[in-house]
Parts: sequence; structure tokens; C-alpha cells
Amino acid sequence: MKPRKPNAISRRSFIKGAGAVAAAAGLVHVRPASADEKPLPPGVIEKLGPEATTIELNINGKPATLAIEPRVTLLRALREHLGLTGTKLVCDRGACGACTVHLDGKPVTSCMVLAIDARGHQVNTIEGLGTPSNMHPVQAAFVEDDAQQCGFCTPGMVMSVAAVLEKNPTATTDEIKHATAGNTCRCGTYPHVFAAALKAVKPGRATKDV
Repeated sequence: MKPRKPNAISRRSFIKGAGAVAAAAGLVHVRPASADEKPLPPGVIEKLGPEATTIELNINGKPATLAIEPRVTLLRALREHLGLTGTKLVCDRGACGACTVHLDGKPVTSCMVLAIDARGHQVNTIEGLGTPSNMHPVQAAFVEDDAQQCGFCTPGMVMSVAAVLEKNPTATTDEIKHATAGNTCRCGTYPHVFAAALKAVKPGRATKDV
């Protein structure tokens, strides 16, 4: 073995030194906010939790009052506290689009939104889009074109398509594909989804082959 240089640091010395630095850091007090720093708005995050807090949400045009912990997502509030199970829990990390709802008319993955952050906003779910006896045009087209198999992705797909057609009633195939890019269908029914979406588009569109 080669002799160790006089100034060389051994592995044991490095670990001991790192531990001492970490211990010292734990003794350092956080600097208090200065007088010119703006405090957080009253009644927001710093006063919520960890216990349940009563909040009011606007769901499908109706007020809904529920008591939840601040960590509860909008998805779980809808499913577990309000019984609106049409919005699906699949990946729970904003990657599959199955939990898509409309927040002030814009599609969002509800598993990535805290329920308390939805206060003061209009939330629309698949249940509020249409009913079996009075379906939304997108829902009716999905049924007619058999644009679903297992059904887990279907509510999110419908919500994404409905959002883009609300924004642009004459959306093209490419625009519909872009709008549903965040919605994963593990059954592979994309051609049926796009065909159904185009059926719900108003006449006068300029489309490309699906």
C-alpha cells in the first residue's frame, strides 16, 4: 500500500467532519422576517391544518361544504367526500389524465390540485357535463363510436375534448389530438376517440385524416 500523504483526508475524518457541520447547522436560528417583508394574507395557509378544515367549493354549479385536511387533493375530495366517482383515480401523479376536470372552464388534472386551492373557482366534473337522458354532444359521440373499453380513461378524455370544443367549436383533428395529448388510453382506442370528437365538432371544420 502507498503511504498516505500528510495532508490527505481519510474517509472517516470526512464523515466525522460532515457530521459536525450538520450538527452545527441545526443550532442556527432562522432569521426572523424583517419589518418591510409582507406577511402572508390572513386566513390562508398558515392557519390551516393539520386538522380538518371546513371549506366551500362550487361543484357543477352548486355549493358544496365539506370538512377536509388541507393536504386533500381535489380528486380525493370529489371521490371520497362528495361521492362524485366519475372522475377516476389512476396514476395519482398528473401523468394519465383520467382525473381531468374543468377549473373555470380549463381542463386540469384534479390529482395535482389541492381542494383548498379550488375555493372561489368553478369546478365541473363529468357528472355535470351531461346525464344519461340528456348527454353532452361529446358523451353521445363517444357512445355512438364506441370510444371506450375499460372506461378508466373515458371521463378524462371526454372532459379534455369538451374543453377544446368549448374553446373552438370547429377544432381540427390536430387540435383535438393536442388537447388529449395528456390523456393516456391503455386500451388503445385513440382512433375511436378522435372519430367521436370530430362528430361533436360543428360543421364547417377543416379536418385531416384521423
